[in-house]
Amino acid sequence: MSDRRKNFSIFMLPSLVVMALVLAVPMFYSLTTSFFDTNLKTKGLGSFVGLDNYIRVLQDKYFIDSALTTVIFTVGVVFFEFILGLIIALLLNNEIKGKNIFFSIIIVPMMITPIAVGLTWRLLLHSNLGIVNYVLSLFGISGKAWLADSGLALGTVMFIDVWQQVPYMVLIILAGLVTLPAEPYEAAVIDGASRMQIFFRCTIPMMMPTFAVVILLRSITALKTYDLIYVLTKGGPGTTTEVISYHIYQQAFRYLEIGTASSMSYLLLICIVPLAFVFIKLAKNRMA
Repeated sequence: MSDRRKNFSIFMLPSLVVMALVLAVPMFYSLTTSFFDTNLKTKGLGSFVGLDNYIRVLQDKYFIDSALTTVIFTVGVVFFEFILGLIIALLLNNEIKGKNIFFSIIIVPMMITPIAVGLTWRLLLHSNLGIVNYVLSLFGISGKAWLADSGLALGTVMFIDVWQQVPYMVLIILAGLVTLPAEPYEAAVIDGASRMQIFFRCTIPMMMPTFAVVILLRSITALKTYDLIYVLTKGGPGTTTEVISYHIYQQAFRYLEIGTASSMSYLLLICIVPLAFVFIKLAKNRMA
């Protein structure tokens, strides 16, 4: 057994080294540039400014606005994706006719890349040529500029993200449901518990570790959302849908302020890491 582990480690070592370099080198470079006024228009790292980049970013109204937009976006999409994913997973966990067909249809959005999803929905929601406004017109409802209206743009992007990511929630939650032990349910039925009592007293407590993991993973990816925003709205109208990731992109590749963008990236990382520890601790407490 020890020889197998040794051979496995030897074969895995090159891959681990490459992965470490791919992750460590960019992170070290971005951490370094966050303390300099690095700009792609000039050579070298520029002048050392210490924490000035971080202080200036925290005082930047546009960064704070993008942070608030990111929080609203993340909380909104994760909440609706979790609720819808739980409902669909509970339905698919039963023996229903055509279950495999329903399951195959549900996971299709998850298999499409975000760029393709964004382009498809841009066509569907086009104010003049989109099929959504055409269908609404058949019922006498005037069409909307879904992605150009400041009151509708963020909600529309959130809807599209929910549409694509609900299958991910369904897969993880359904995987947790099928692995639950049958004994607690059998005991609850013998004791005369109702379906609602079984759900809230048996299913929910046993599924809490799974819930914590799926919400954590989805929250992290939602906080980093960039591609949908870029394809659908480019942060507009105005800065209505400008989340932190897109704001960082703007600073780095439009204004070429690499030092400022790096400090923003690490502030985002500082927010994500404690969130991960909280959810991991909750999951461990529930499993204990």
